[in-house]
Amino acid sequence: MINISPMVRYIVTWFKQLALLIMQFQVPAPQSIIQGAYGLAGIVTAVLVIAKLSKRPNLDAIPTVGCSTWLGSWWAGIRYFSNGADVLREGYERHKGTLFKVAELYRWTVIASGSQFVEELRKASDDELSFAEAANENLKLEYTLGHNVHHNPYHVPIIRLQLTRSIGVLCPDMKDETVTAFEEILDLRDNEWKSVPALQAVQKVLCRTSNRIFVGLPLCRNPDWIDLTVNFALDVVKGGVMIGLFPSVIAPIVARFMTNVPGSARRAVKHLGPIIEERRKCLEEYGKDWADKPNDFLSWLMDDPQGSQTSVEDLSMRILTLNFAAIHSFTQALYSLAANPQYMQPLREEVESIVETHGWSKGALVKMRKIDSFLKESQRMEGVGVVGITRKVMKDFTFSDGTVLPTGTIVTVASEGTQLDNEIYDNADMFDPFRFATMRDQDGEGTKHSFASTSPDYLLFGHGRQACPGRFFAANELKSMLAWVVFAYDVKLEENAARPQSLYIGSAIAAHPTAKVMFRKRVY
Repeated sequence: MINISPMVRYIVTWFKQLALLIMQFQVPAPQSIIQGAYGLAGIVTAVLVIAKLSKRPNLDAIPTVGCSTWLGSWWAGIRYFSNGADVLREGYERHKGTLFKVAELYRWTVIASGSQFVEELRKASDDELSFAEAANENLKLEYTLGHNVHHNPYHVPIIRLQLTRSIGVLCPDMKDETVTAFEEILDLRDNEWKSVPALQAVQKVLCRTSNRIFVGLPLCRNPDWIDLTVNFALDVVKGGVMIGLFPSVIAPIVARFMTNVPGSARRAVKHLGPIIEERRKCLEEYGKDWADKPNDFLSWLMDDPQGSQTSVEDLSMRILTLNFAAIHSFTQALYSLAANPQYMQPLREEVESIVETHGWSKGALVKMRKIDSFLKESQRMEGVGVVGITRKVMKDFTFSDGTVLPTGTIVTVASEGTQLDNEIYDNADMFDPFRFATMRDQDGEGTKHSFASTSPDYLLFGHGRQACPGRFFAANELKSMLAWVVFAYDVKLEENAARPQSLYIGSAIAAHPTAKVMFRKRVY
């Protein structure tokens, strides 16, 4: 018989975690929303019960972590939401190299581990295992990003090809915005130390730097645009969770009236509409290559045959979508640097020696192996999630061991378990910032162990055909930021502070939302 008291504690923890997630992004919660949350809690409970009663793929042959009974799995789903990392660690230890399943709030998810399963997932075709449909199921992208963005992602080839090819040309703009943003946001005086809320500062710098490339000056520095794009990712996640709690037949109504996404779209159009119309006038009057044409992602979208015919609203949502993908977890690396000041000097020496010869360029960033390794090691230990390569089964799929996943199943990989496995990485539970730089030196490999590379043992950016198309841009952006921090500033944690602990919410990992890092201008 199930003890109800632990269930109550888990439910309370669940709502506390939601509150922490909201606090992480400093989203205001009006009194009406707070009051409505209590009523929503009852609705959520009822919907979850109905979901558990509805027909689900038959996964009885796959081992379960936690309880597999009807009521027990509901409790296990709440436990997974509030402490998913521990559930997956337990599963990885018990079922390493095989498949197991865990209960989420309203479904079962199959977890794979081991390079063989990763390779089989990587090789599967989109009509067998779909990344896009898994993302749609998790975040309800048809409603949060819109039908056109989800079903016609013509912006993705532009990311993969044109953005990646243009990194070298765009490096000076990226560096300029990084420097300016840090100076303005940190606002340091003389040689005094200043305590700064790390996550909020990093989000603004990243937002400005990314949008310098996405939409250019002066919009990338507009305070309302920064606020909009920083919070859009949370709007999508919260909206996806909210929509998922209700029957699909009323999903459009929930998306329109119970999420922030429509309001965010209107704000984006307000900012981008005049810019798009002005650029269209120039295209009509002067042709595709007029003088002083901005070289940014918005221009590339408008040059695309599909983008040239689409609406302002559609272009705006695609730019917001880029920002959804561009808010990276640089904060984790900053926490690691502040907690380990002994690594500042070797990083600084690398940056100075390379910049002296090659300047601040893409070529210089390529040569910064210690900077690259520091970022990769930080993400190995404190990434953005405990799972990776998530797919939805579009038709019954059979693994090489004979296990059959029925249509509709969600399957993913235990990425954190893999990346913290001592059989894969020596002393895997230790932070070794130059681990991957040493591996590159030993193997003589130029890119095999670089930050942007993927493998069955490192899944931050996914793996295979569906690996993150913007990972090369992201890697260069983050490397440029870290290189500038070690070049221009001293950083440390507040006195007697330990490295801020991450928040684990379901399978997601979030950098600590309120911790501070101390900065001062570098003392020469």
